[in-house]
Amino acid sequence: MADRVWRNWAGNVEAAGFDALAPASTEEVAHAVTLAARTGRRVKPIGSGHSFTAIGQPVDLQLQLHRLTGVVAHDPETGRVRVRAGSRLRDLNRELHALGLAFPNLGDYDGQTVSGAIATGTHGTGAGLTGLAGFVRGVEMVLADGSVARFDDDHQPELVAAVTVGLGALGVVTELELQCVPTFLLRAEEAPDRLDGVLERLDETIDGTDHFEFYFFPHTDLVQTKTNTRVEDLGERAPLPRWRAVLDDRLIANTAFEGLNRVVSRAPGAIPRVNQVSARALSRRTYTDLSYAVLATERTVRFTESEFAVRRGDVADLLRELRAYFRRGEQQVAFPIEVRFSGADDRWLSTGYQRANAYVAVHQYHRRSNQPYFQDFWAMLPGDARPHWGKLHDLGHEELRALYPRFDDFVALRDRLDPTRVFANPYLDRVLGV
Repeated sequence: MADRVWRNWAGNVEAAGFDALAPASTEEVAHAVTLAARTGRRVKPIGSGHSFTAIGQPVDLQLQLHRLTGVVAHDPETGRVRVRAGSRLRDLNRELHALGLAFPNLGDYDGQTVSGAIATGTHGTGAGLTGLAGFVRGVEMVLADGSVARFDDDHQPELVAAVTVGLGALGVVTELELQCVPTFLLRAEEAPDRLDGVLERLDETIDGTDHFEFYFFPHTDLVQTKTNTRVEDLGERAPLPRWRAVLDDRLIANTAFEGLNRVVSRAPGAIPRVNQVSARALSRRTYTDLSYAVLATERTVRFTESEFAVRRGDVADLLRELRAYFRRGEQQVAFPIEVRFSGADDRWLSTGYQRANAYVAVHQYHRRSNQPYFQDFWAMLPGDARPHWGKLHDLGHEELRALYPRFDDFVALRDRLDPTRVFANPYLDRVLGV
């Protein structure tokens, strides 16, 4: 397929004038990479395109991974599962469930491919849990010379932590080995609250529950909290009634929210009043369902996003500064601010490398400019805040080097695995250097 136009999910990144292939096997990926490398062409794999940065932007050849899907093998005794890289998380959730297994944690969206989510450092929430990259036990990857490399317990195990959050810079991931857990339920408790109250008891709440997150509504003091507690007895499943799920999660959270954003985009002065009404309209609800049905939510309203990981001790001050910013009326923002938490891991370019984090994510409706709002947010961040690789930020490789102790080691590994930069694109040039 030649001369296609590609846009990411949010529509803020696009490309044209490239070729595209849809390989169905590791061998086909290797063949495509070999031919491209011989002719000096750059190769970029793509999944769902859900990254807001240009990390997936093609230059010469795009490898679309939608045919490289499914569970390859699983070990019932260890709970380890091998999956193909183009599998969407929502499909894997169902396949794992059929095997009596589940991901230990998930982000709040399941339309991503598993390889894209892991390569960009996607995380969920839960102070005792890592992001998705922390569950990876093995990686199969096609390198720049067309060879197939494996990194697992038996093949270069010391590099598993290096290649997991690989940003697509080291090769084309074709399979992943993941450490899963037995199927479990989550008891979800969602409730309105006030920002000061949540911040005052934040440490107690985070440490006292399995998964906690909250949404702060700009121009208000109001938040919506989500507390999810693990339940091992599958007989306790009590999901939301179908009508309530459709009403809350499809009609209100998506259809009505889309319409509301269209309206306030033309009249942004109304946003503070609308946010007050919207936040106060949220009601308490409790239900118990399969883990993936609770953690992942439907997303049809398009937006752009920036998210940074900050030390847990810094998050309260950051949120109070954001509240003061909105009170000054410098920008009118309809989208809530999302706050989540996770534990430390050992993945070289993970935002969680050797430290626990709070994650603060700001959003803007796709029909509105995200500037100067995002720029103002970045100016408030502490100096050691780490950006999500798939979400908008303005940092380059010199700033990022100071944030990651293994940054230079990763670049050296890239120099060894892809010396001619077959897998480079402008975003990687910016964040890793040329």
